[in-house]
Amino acid sequence: MNTQKKILITGANGFIGSFLVEEALNRNYLVYAGIRKNCNTDYLIDNRITFLELDYSSTETLCKSIVHAPHFDHIIHNAGLTKAEKKEDYFTVNFRYTKNLIEALEKEKKTPEQFIYMSSLAAFGPADHTTAGVVKLTSSPAPITAYGKSKLASEQYITHLPNFPYLIIRPTAVYGPREKDLYTLFKLINSHIEPYIGLKNQALTFVYVKDLANAVFDAMATGKSRKAYFVTDGHVYDRGNLGAIIKTTLNKKTFRINIPLGLVRIVAFFNEVANTLSGKTSILNFEKVNELGSLNWQCDNQTLCDETGFVAHYNLENGLIETAAWYKKEKWL
Repeated sequence: MNTQKKILITGANGFIGSFLVEEALNRNYLVYAGIRKNCNTDYLIDNRITFLELDYSSTETLCKSIVHAPHFDHIIHNAGLTKAEKKEDYFTVNFRYTKNLIEALEKEKKTPEQFIYMSSLAAFGPADHTTAGVVKLTSSPAPITAYGKSKLASEQYITHLPNFPYLIIRPTAVYGPREKDLYTLFKLINSHIEPYIGLKNQALTFVYVKDLANAVFDAMATGKSRKAYFVTDGHVYDRGNLGAIIKTTLNKKTFRINIPLGLVRIVAFFNEVANTLSGKTSILNFEKVNELGSLNWQCDNQTLCDETGFVAHYNLENGLIETAAWYKKEKWL
């Protein structure tokens, strides 16, 4: 009799999803990778992976996708949208598609032992206006982006479902191999340019993608449900730390540029106009400017550590060193 637990990981082909798949395989799960039609699966080459094509556009299409699938012990719903041309797209993908999936699972009587929703610190927003100067589980959510608001909408829907066995994971900024946003900073510093937005210092938090994957599975292993956790590496950094570590790692001297926040907003405005005309999505838009202009992204992961035994194995320095090595190996740098 096969005692391996079955797990479905949606958004499995993406940056975080591909590392969740790797960790599930490391922990001897029977892994089903939930993917969209015609997506790139370059990071999912292990022959132990079973692919499940999912159409989230309606409850009915999802029912057709899962009706012949096994009953999963765990589902990690990682599929989502982090950049969008239109704000309503965030709510379509991050909220409505999540709702469709849960409704399909309930309709087909395939609700898992644990449904892990990959949310974000963005659902609560920065700690700029918190009394304690740190976002805690008891803090009132105050998202400042459409992305964060869409994640919060999903959280609120999930937590109001009676007896639904959810775990909500809220990572801070996630980085590591295969990630493309921080890669932009790597490219700039590799070209001897070190940009800083605004004139004020920031309190920043990060989590390396492998540590995040471990945190998710450590939380699952407790068997707990109807819980939420913030995930960070436990350290607080200022914005100079990030540039300094990347410079040292790449062995580059740089020309430091301080860009006023007002100027960045103007550039973001024209980027959004161009995006509307081209149908493409830029890294620098008003969503990103709102995040870059916030001064404090501290969050409290003590509950995660106390209840799951999670310990981050990477701080920003050794995480960035490993990330840079991957970028070089893959000829990204």
